[in-house]
Amino acid sequence: MKIQESAVEQGAKIAGVAVPETLLARPEAFGGESRARCRIGTVQIGARGAAGMGPGPAEPRHLILPRFAEPHVHLDKCHTIGRCPDAGGDLAAAAAAQRRDKALWTREDLETRMRRGLEELIAAGCGAIRTHIDWEARDPGPPLAWEIAVELVGEAAAQGVTLQPATLTGIDDMADPARAEAIARRVARDGGVLGGFVLTHAHRREGIRQLFALADRFGLALDFHVDEGLDPELCGIDLIIEAARDMRHEGPVLCGHLCSLAGRPAQDVARVADGLAEAGIAVVTLPATNLYLQGRGSGTPRKRGLTRVHELAARGVSVVVGTDNVRDAFCPIGQHDPCHSLALAVLAAHLDPPFAHHLPMITTAARKALGLAPEMIDTAPIDQLLIADVPDVAALLSGGSAPRPLSEFLNGDLPHG
Repeated sequence: MKIQESAVEQGAKIAGVAVPETLLARPEAFGGESRARCRIGTVQIGARGAAGMGPGPAEPRHLILPRFAEPHVHLDKCHTIGRCPDAGGDLAAAAAAQRRDKALWTREDLETRMRRGLEELIAAGCGAIRTHIDWEARDPGPPLAWEIAVELVGEAAAQGVTLQPATLTGIDDMADPARAEAIARRVARDGGVLGGFVLTHAHRREGIRQLFALADRFGLALDFHVDEGLDPELCGIDLIIEAARDMRHEGPVLCGHLCSLAGRPAQDVARVADGLAEAGIAVVTLPATNLYLQGRGSGTPRKRGLTRVHELAARGVSVVVGTDNVRDAFCPIGQHDPCHSLALAVLAAHLDPPFAHHLPMITTAARKALGLAPEMIDTAPIDQLLIADVPDVAALLSGGSAPRPLSEFLNGDLPHG
């Protein structure tokens, strides 16, 4: 939506605003009163967005944010739970139920569901999204869902949104040089991300190293589903760190799940964290799906199934939050909304106030994990900013009011300060 140029040229002001300091490039120079890791006051809007802040009402009514980044969803699977009456159980049971549902994955079905998921993410305020797409390496060509995802890239771009399709292939299959190269070549052609899932595969070391070599050759970002289980013997992350170090890889790498770290000794966790930090590998925690699938037994679960969020972050690892599965066999409920995912992480991972401290996990840090430049409130263009009618981040994460584009707010009835 086009912004009223006169409002910006005349120096529009919005009174009663909270701006998270963690999302400002220069918080000290921004102005306003500092409270709970936010700047409070009347924000000045300039041609490049939020230009600064002056005095304003003591109690804010609005919260300004950059657009969210969603680092991990599965648009090819979403909104299928109504067709999976046998869903339930652990990771293997969910995979089996979803495999049975794939018989219904026609072009019409995939286009409808994938577009719905994308629209939900955009409506929630996302400006960058990574979706994983199941890809059987033994198939002669890319799956239909991949082709549709690539088509949706253009639709998203028309709305100013970056959509990144990422392959999801068993790491053993990526150990085959010919199959792996064929996939990597197609991914590079389509501007996607090269990825795979790593469990106890027999050839996981070879597959991981093959992916790193191909990423370097074709200039691709890497994404791994790794150690998605509570068995402490799952150690695929060690092999990923080893490959990144040995091959001197410099491109972006994002690793999801790492559930098994929850059961590994403290010294192992520290060693893995240091390796991730040194290699610049980011980690995405996925509370919804991991809470639902992990730690299952005959009764109430006693383990949360999450990775060591605090321990990793304390040693310099960039830890972000993702939504993962929405209303499919892997997670039968949920919504495509990074705020909802961060709220769940607050409860599941004990992320304490002030909550502005955690917002980079779904904004600036999440964009960097996707290989994108972070958008800061005081440097981003107006069309990359959001405004929510809430007094603070706690209200935002509680679902008090959905954010909307700042450009729409400025084109409406703007209360001048």
